[in-house]
Amino acid sequence: MEPNGCRIDPRRDLSPQRRELKPQGTLDYPCACYAERYTSAPGHSLAWHWHDEFAVMYVCEGRLAVETPGAQYYLTEGDCIAVNAGVLHSAHTAGACAIRSLVFGQSLVAGDKDSVFAKKYITPLAGCRAFRAYVFDRQSEAEPIAAFLAAWGAQSEAAPGYEFTVRAQLSAVCLALCRHFAPDFAAGRARPNQDEARIQQMLAFIQQHFDRPLTLAGIASAAGISERECLRCFGKTIHIPPMQYLLKYRVMQAAGALLAHPADSVALVAARCGFDNPSNFAQQFRRFYGCTPREYRAREKK
Repeated sequence: MEPNGCRIDPRRDLSPQRRELKPQGTLDYPCACYAERYTSAPGHSLAWHWHDEFAVMYVCEGRLAVETPGAQYYLTEGDCIAVNAGVLHSAHTAGACAIRSLVFGQSLVAGDKDSVFAKKYITPLAGCRAFRAYVFDRQSEAEPIAAFLAAWGAQSEAAPGYEFTVRAQLSAVCLALCRHFAPDFAAGRARPNQDEARIQQMLAFIQQHFDRPLTLAGIASAAGISERECLRCFGKTIHIPPMQYLLKYRVMQAAGALLAHPADSVALVAARCGFDNPSNFAQQFRRFYGCTPREYRAREKK
């Protein structure tokens, strides 16, 4: 059964970019709850993305590798990781795993930007150059992990007044992060990494225009750089060529569309996701998912 306040979708990993650059929750309650399953099947991963909100993920079962530019975190059942706002990250598994996650805006905990919570804690935390991603220690930081699980449970059950519980528990999570990174607050906000800033511009361009004919030159122009610099930037930051990222993004969007719009023909789905040749779409889809689009749609209906 799906909890009232939480999105449970075992196939959400097939099109994770739906939450990139999009506000989580609502303006008056900026928090979204997810229960997700990932597998090692081709194409099943949380692709490189970012959002303006904090993210906290807990591994319920299996193993999960989370990556940020320049760092990797290998998580097992019971591990909990927090990712700072605006930080590029991706996730994948070599087997199968289940996670619970909350993505929430700073205002949920800080309130008004001029409040003591914002000025003293949340704004410095979000701007902390040392905090990109952080795995809580299971022994010494069992309390913030328990607080996250309590917040997730309250959000998923959505009982009357659950918003107060979620805010209180996520405040405890943020306080633990603030205590850990407080020595680094004085350093202030790090200057944006040029490569990461460019990647964000180019990924946003791809995500907004993936259904149209795109070229390497067009992707590079989104960040105002040359094709050669575009290739270097993708290779150094997220370790995948831009056109390969585009292809994977299109296929993953198509996988989600096949299930979301069962009455649409495969050819129509292909065209809407940027493929001008149905047979090429079928070939690329098989490459990522190990089956034809029709087989995938039939299998996932079961």
